[in-house]
Amino acid sequence: MKITLNRINDDFLFECTNSQGNSILLDNTSQPGAKGVSPMESVLMAVAGCSGIDVVSILKKQRQEITGFQAEVEGERVPVDDAKPFKSIKVKFLLEGNIDPKKALKAAELSFEKYCSVSKTLEPNVEIGYEVLVNGEKV
Repeated sequence: MKITLNRINDDFLFECTNSQGNSILLDNTSQPGAKGVSPMESVLMAVAGCSGIDVVSILKKQRQEITGFQAEVEGERVPVDDAKPFKSIKVKFLLEGNIDPKKALKAAELSFEKYCSVSKTLEPNVEIGYEVLVNGEKV
């Protein structure tokens, strides 16, 4: 796996591109007029994307009918010397459709305990929690 990062303006805007040519913009969001996400926001996006792929994949294999899927991710950061790494990350899955709530909860559990490489990478240093709502009801 390899990405390239190219600076595309005179400030802090970068384009990150993978080997398939897909890209995202990273920027210093503490500056006015930022045109991309911050690197730390991209970490939260990676957790959401990785676990989201797992949950949808597991539920599709179980023939659950997903009509809506959203994840909200919040990260708490703490100062460590001059850096501010994540201390904890909380993921909330909001699923809609003809979905067995127990299967949805199990899918999230499997993602975080077994499959999600992003959360497994962060896990030794970051506490990761999750909750699941199916059709507006917390499971």
